Amino acid sequence: MKTDDEIRKDVMQEIRWDPQLTNIAPQIGVTVKNEVVTLSGIVDYYAQKLAAENAAQRVSGVKVVATDIEVKGVKESQLKTDAQIGEAIRNALTWHSAVNEDLIHIKVDDGWVYLEGTVDWDYERKAAETAVENIIGVKGVLNKIKIKNIPVETKEVKKRITAAFHRQATVDSSNISVEVDGAVVTLTGKVRTWQERKDAEKVAWSMPGVAEVKNNLLIDSQIYAL
Repeated sequence: MKTDDEIRKDVMQEIRWDPQLTNIAPQIGVTVKNEVVTLSGIVDYYAQKLAAENAAQRVSGVKVVATDIEVKGVKESQLKTDAQIGEAIRNALTWHSAVNEDLIHIKVDDGWVYLEGTVDWDYERKAAETAVENIIGVKGVLNKIKIKNIPVETKEVKKRITAAFHRQATVDSSNISVEVDGAVVTLTGKVRTWQERKDAEKVAWSMPGVAEVKNNLLIDSQIYAL
């Protein structure tokens, strides 16, 4: 098992290793306590904040990542009004093949983007958020887009999600429990890495009719150590 100091060093190295963060790595602070990583500092773009968070999640031994990074370091020449940011987002969604921009409502307040609306699939909801991440001037995204409510058979949903876990090479279904209550899927158990946790959630969202996924999976890199 890694010590907090070892995790901290690995997270810092992973941030330096990421091409998107190499030049700004000194601006990002890393602290670790009881395998909980806290990132701090100031970056130029929202995409850099996400990249730092993803870098920390890739490190083995990390159980939780708290991100206190601020996005406000853009150059004066790059400052955008909320109206300009909103227009850029609308254009990005218009040209995105996985998003029906007519279903998405956008609000921008002091650089913070609020996405609302209703779509058929989770991948459409995530695609809309991803399209916003690299827009200059965006400080953060609150994705409130909902999934259309489709009547589903609870037993069938659980059966198909469990079967999908068995097919996935990156997900060990033996340590994951699936509970379905209407359109809500709850995942509990333990996984080895953040990536496995994300992959398991992605599988659950891929089932038609799922409107919410409660991911209660815990990171435990030691579950196969015995």
